[in-house]
Amino acid sequence: QRRGGDAIAALPWRGSTVIETVVATLERARLTEIVVVTGHRGDEVAAALAGTTARCIPNPHYEAGGMLSSIQIGLNGIRVRHASEQTPGVDGGGPVATTLPLAAPQMAAALMCVGDQPQMEGATVEAVLAEGRRTGWQRVIIPSYRMRAGHPILIPSSLWLQIMNTTESLRTALRSREDLLSYLNVDTDSILADLDTPEDYARATTPQGE
Repeated sequence: QRRGGDAIAALPWRGSTVIETVVATLERARLTEIVVVTGHRGDEVAAALAGTTARCIPNPHYEAGGMLSSIQIGLNGIRVRHASEQTPGVDGGGPVATTLPLAAPQMAAALMCVGDQPQMEGATVEAVLAEGRRTGWQRVIIPSYRMRAGHPILIPSSLWLQIMNTTESLRTALRSREDLLSYLNVDTDSILADLDTPEDYARATTPQGE
């Protein structure tokens, strides 16, 4: 099934929009920077985020390149913007997107989220960041609920170039460095929830009993 992408990200969610809810959760975590990579209906997403601290970067290849191209464009956009900075970032940066987030070259790590996951909990974000800090920002931190991996994923800056240059999937790139993977057990299945399709959105927004 095709992901809903920006078409879902701009839809209403509990008094806000899906993407605003994701970004608000990240803002509360005090990340160094939040980047949202947009595709289809990206103008609507950018408009929804006008009052936030997020920076939007369009992905002209979103239809053919999928999620991997959005990750690569986000990482590249951060690297270009911060190429002249010499001061290390604090708390390993973090971005978002219609399919994820990303931080900067002088920063310790990128927190990769999906933009159609308004169910993401602040406590999970904090737990992933805390584990990244504990391990010196040297490992990939993947939250896991009952042996099932979810989001957000913390990616150390040492792997950014490999990800930017891969022609495979993000999953394949990470599996090639299994020595760096750490799974963090969490007690919430919200890490597995997202709104891939209009049907997912309808189920998540329909009051129980209807």
